[in-house]
Amino acid sequence: MTAPAMAALAQPALAAQAQSVDWLAITPPTLTAVLALAVLVTDLFLPERRKPLLGVITLAGLAAALLTLLPLIGEDRATFCVADTAGGACSYTADGFTLVVQLLVLGGALLTAVLSQSAVRDDRLPAGEYWFLLLASAAGAALLPASRDLATLVIALEVASLPAFALVGLRRGERRSSEAALKFFLSSVAATAVTLLGVSFVYAVTGTLHLTEIAERLPGADPGLHTLAQAGVALTLVGFAFKTAAAPFHFWVPDTYTGAPVPVAGYLSVVGKTVGLTGIVLVTVLAFPSYGEVWGPLLAVLAAVTMTAGNTAALRQRPGRRHSAVRLLAWSSVGQAGYLLVPLAAAAYTGAPDAAVGATLAYALMYAAVNLGAFAVVALVARTRPAGRLTDHRALYATHPAHALALGFFLLCLAGLPPGVVGLFAKVAVFSAAVEAGLGWLAVVMALNVVVALVYYLRWTALLFRPAAEGATALPRAVPRPLTAAVALAALIGVALSGAPQLILRFTGTGLF
Repeated sequence: MTAPAMAALAQPALAAQAQSVDWLAITPPTLTAVLALAVLVTDLFLPERRKPLLGVITLAGLAAALLTLLPLIGEDRATFCVADTAGGACSYTADGFTLVVQLLVLGGALLTAVLSQSAVRDDRLPAGEYWFLLLASAAGAALLPASRDLATLVIALEVASLPAFALVGLRRGERRSSEAALKFFLSSVAATAVTLLGVSFVYAVTGTLHLTEIAERLPGADPGLHTLAQAGVALTLVGFAFKTAAAPFHFWVPDTYTGAPVPVAGYLSVVGKTVGLTGIVLVTVLAFPSYGEVWGPLLAVLAAVTMTAGNTAALRQRPGRRHSAVRLLAWSSVGQAGYLLVPLAAAAYTGAPDAAVGATLAYALMYAAVNLGAFAVVALVARTRPAGRLTDHRALYATHPAHALALGFFLLCLAGLPPGVVGLFAKVAVFSAAVEAGLGWLAVVMALNVVVALVYYLRWTALLFRPAAEGATALPRAVPRPLTAAVALAALIGVALSGAPQLILRFTGTGLF
């Protein structure tokens, strides 16, 4: 056979494997990753006195990445598609769900970067490494919601997670920070190994990694492989449940948060949690809809156990214990993870998962803003009272009334009480999702946990306005501008959402998939 004839025969085979690339669709995570590399290289040539410039570059780059979401609004774009599959299965899709989650994670990273401007200097963290790791983690978090095959999904999960391990242990010479990073790393590696085992089971049953193709092939799989498929579905969820801090995979949270710099703890509580929730949504609603009888009850039980464990532990925090402020927020974040899982469990029992997923995203958007705001005020107090006790926040209103009012507002949002209307609205949306799906028992468990959470949120809020203890040293009135900006930005978002809470559900609940 002649060379031209062989080339002609090879062309159809090559065309079948062609991967189309939509550069506009992949811009948000790509720009963030390129920026991370640019910061790392720039750090090599900057003198020590000019290192703060890296923080400014990071802020500008994250703002630019957020702006690149605007051209993608209102249209679904797919890229890295395999031409020989039915409908052209794609590995990257920029749809409504992707844009909402990318807005959340990039916005959370931007607010963390604002909060970190002072922390990098005060904690003497290596600026180049810090900003590089933050941007690299944000790039992975922005890639994950667009991932539409299990390989890309797991890679994005690890790209978001691996820099976070280093961020936790970046305070060199501090034993608590190193122990926290090691515990976070080892437990995460174990969870990832279990997830990869589940992915291998799913691939063995279906012969594909693309989520849409898995959904098509699972119902028609060999009945003899039914047990293997069930095990694969359950095990695949483990790694994402770990990142979400769902019980019993939550044990790393309190020690990791207290050992990490405060902005990093805030970042993990928001962006890290969003990464886990996003993975759960993609593998359940998109890949395993036919196995709702497996993951639906599993997520419902996880939600109930998680919210109960988190709120019970938060209630038991002693105000005078070192680092009790961050520990309470850590356990609170575990409880909040339980609420976030409720609509995802409900999605297995309804024919319209869009509404259930929208309720989770609406709650996540509210939680991201106010929780990072709470961490910002904790960081302010910790500048002069490094023990980080809850009692250190006593009489905060006397010296910093605006910051005390903001923290009070954030805590009331998390509790679901006015004037934190957006928190109440988000909880009602989650509660309604459980009731409409017929999960009355889960709605009752959630209602009881909300009452338990009111106790510790209101106890902390009341502490802000009590008179100072006798002999206590007053907090200095001077506050770094980045800290004030972070608190103000989070408060502004919370107030805006409280003024029109229905907009957040309308934004997250229409045409997600």
